[in-house]
Amino acid sequence: MGQTKLKRARVSLQRSAMRTAGRRIWSPPNRRWWLAGVLASVAGISLLAAAPAGAAQTGVAQISADPYTPSNASNGEHATEVEPDTFAWGSTVVTVFQTGRIFNGGATDIGWATSTNGGVSWTHGFMPGTSTQAAQPGPFFGASDASVAYDARDGVWMASWLGAHFSGGGVVDVMLSRSTDGGLSWSAPVAIAANNVFYDKNWTVCDNSSTSPFYGNCYTEFDNANSRDLEQMSTSTDGGMTWSAPQPTADQAHGLGGQPLVQPNGRVIVPFEGIGRSGGIRAFTSDDGGVTWNASVLVSAISSHEVSGVRTESLPSAEINGDGKVYVVWQDSRFEPGGAANDIVLSTSTDGTTWSPVSRIPIDPVGSGVDHFLPGLAVDRDSAGAHTVLALTYYYDTNSSCVGGSCQLEVGFTSSLNDGQTWSTPQVLGGPMQEDWLAPTSQGFMAGDYISTSFLAGQQRVVGVFPIGMTPSSNGLLDEPMFAALEQVRGGNLPMTTNPVLAAPNSATSDNNTATVPPTAF
Repeated sequence: MGQTKLKRARVSLQRSAMRTAGRRIWSPPNRRWWLAGVLASVAGISLLAAAPAGAAQTGVAQISADPYTPSNASNGEHATEVEPDTFAWGSTVVTVFQTGRIFNGGATDIGWATSTNGGVSWTHGFMPGTSTQAAQPGPFFGASDASVAYDARDGVWMASWLGAHFSGGGVVDVMLSRSTDGGLSWSAPVAIAANNVFYDKNWTVCDNSSTSPFYGNCYTEFDNANSRDLEQMSTSTDGGMTWSAPQPTADQAHGLGGQPLVQPNGRVIVPFEGIGRSGGIRAFTSDDGGVTWNASVLVSAISSHEVSGVRTESLPSAEINGDGKVYVVWQDSRFEPGGAANDIVLSTSTDGTTWSPVSRIPIDPVGSGVDHFLPGLAVDRDSAGAHTVLALTYYYDTNSSCVGGSCQLEVGFTSSLNDGQTWSTPQVLGGPMQEDWLAPTSQGFMAGDYISTSFLAGQQRVVGVFPIGMTPSSNGLLDEPMFAALEQVRGGNLPMTTNPVLAAPNSATSDNNTATVPPTAF
């Protein structure tokens, strides 16, 4: 394991400098790091976060880094980690992500990091059975698009991911790794869907409502890129060991990036980004435990500003509260004069069929020129009604018209204690970073097609996970490790914007708009 030891395991210092954009929690200290330790075992490492054990303080800490180099994993861009998903159950938080991003799709490995004490300390490692060049090799050329879920009935953590057989995709399987010891070790993967086609953009969730008629069912969304991104769903009733054949929706909807959610009554709601005649943000449902899937409905058209040089799309980030109300956010430019920048916008539904008008989360004033993208929404499942608690982590660039090296990205955070009616003054969690400090891909520099934020049970605290790019090393290797932020949720007096400066796109009530999503987003 000598070659796969982490080159550096570091914790950041908490910073208290104030900025006009909000309270800065952390910024890269020009590569001056405090050494925290090295890889102690095949399973991973343990890092102490910025907050002391048991404290309710905020803090940002590095939780993983790409251990591979061009000499032992030539396929990937090293050292890079991108595209995290998170899930929290009780005091346990698990995140999964790509390690060693490959330029034309996928990565060398799927990394994981687990905290059993609410984000205070973390154990880190890599999935077995992924790529041929991974520390615990598997049959694939590359691995991608990790998503994590927990099955409370069976006590199983699940991480679904994509296994690409060839460079650039070609044939891509949907795979699942399982953990029965609280996310601290992972089994060899099983196949969710492996049918000699190109599957893409998977996402997994489980029904954890003990009163649901389908308690313990787990659902995975993905799309068939060989069929113009035909939306597919697969269901497991045995803790992720076996999965049903992929099922389309009743209207044969096309799209990607769906995020299934399960209401307390067992109804599954899947917001996704549609393409072609199924364009816009859309959603479909199932009322029979995933045996069949209803026709999709339009949530909203999309009006998105292209972020200079950075790989982004208006993929939804979706969560659910204790009442079963669903919240969906995405990047959208409709509220900005001339559509010159992206805001993060929100729509909600109590049934997955009827959706609220789109509103703007007030991170910056309209017309500020700040570009917001890659939202990771969290909703407290212990909250409901007018007291629903929300939290949002996102990337932004203070100059939406920047080009190349002038683009400086940062990571921000805001929250609401009153069902999104007002939001807190935003905080800066990381940055600034140059976009060319991030992993290069065929679709732009990459932090991920998504990031993620999760609430800790019984607390108004969240854990957000995101990559941060730092100055590349002198030998040309990148430096883009994975970080976690432990954040106290706060209220605020910044009201939601419900009346756009410009009218929403004419296609807002139509399904004829065409999304700008590439044919595949692997």
